[in-house]
Amino acid sequence: MLTRTLTGPKPAVTLPAGTVDTQMHMYMPGFPAQPGGPPNPAGDLPTPQQYRQVMDWLGIDRVVITQGNAQQRDNGNVIACLAEMGDVARGVAVIDGDTDDAEMTRLSDAGVVGARVMDLPGGAVGLDALEDVAARAKAHGWMMTVQFDGSRIEELEPRLAKLDVPWILDHHAKIFDGPTPGRVAAIKRLVDTGNCWFKFAGCYESSKSGPPDYTDIADVAREMAAFAPQRIVWGTNWPHNLAKATEDYPDDRALTDTVLSWFPSDEARRQALVDNPEALFGFPRFS
Repeated sequence: MLTRTLTGPKPAVTLPAGTVDTQMHMYMPGFPAQPGGPPNPAGDLPTPQQYRQVMDWLGIDRVVITQGNAQQRDNGNVIACLAEMGDVARGVAVIDGDTDDAEMTRLSDAGVVGARVMDLPGGAVGLDALEDVAARAKAHGWMMTVQFDGSRIEELEPRLAKLDVPWILDHHAKIFDGPTPGRVAAIKRLVDTGNCWFKFAGCYESSKSGPPDYTDIADVAREMAAFAPQRIVWGTNWPHNLAKATEDYPDDRALTDTVLSWFPSDEARRQALVDNPEALFGFPRFS
């Protein structure tokens, strides 16, 4: 059984006004899991109503809703969630090279601004479609989020460096067997292309050192935040879909404080939580 904590004491770090959570999933009733993906999350369905409590608890003002793997290529759930959340939300959907203009326009009108490539078990569209998805995204003014086993970053760098749309290297690059100088250098070169952003989210999914400090992930995160604060975005990774039982569920308050401590200054933190996602996801300036 899994029970999520949705409120509690505020984080010690005060999130800046206008903070955007750029990595999370939410679910509406009536959208069952599709073949090829994982089941819907454990416990009560993590709905927009639940997430609004988390926003109030942590100090989040805006959100990017990413299509969950459970629904695979059926974007109905993310569209319904965007309608429920309204102007504070943008979406990242799943498309492929055959997604036609009418469907792209329908998604754009619903608030979708990006396409998801997820080359790990359960992902709906992987790296084999990377260039085709990029072409569709570019044609409609979208960005992309790209997730894969970052242990392959040096091998994949030539392909990734050619992407001519804004894209995010997801989940701290998700280097499952650990960062090396060569891998970190490849990430920096990709960021220096001008099209690549680096996302702080889900550190526990690839950390070998583990909580509470996630030292292996923290070392790379601090290096990247100092190297290119203008290219960092942040997300909660709520509702932490890998957790199957309450005892495995991350403490969102502690996780927020830990990850936000990796920024070198309040200004770098504001860039990552407000300025960078505003530009990348098309949010208006917060007032």
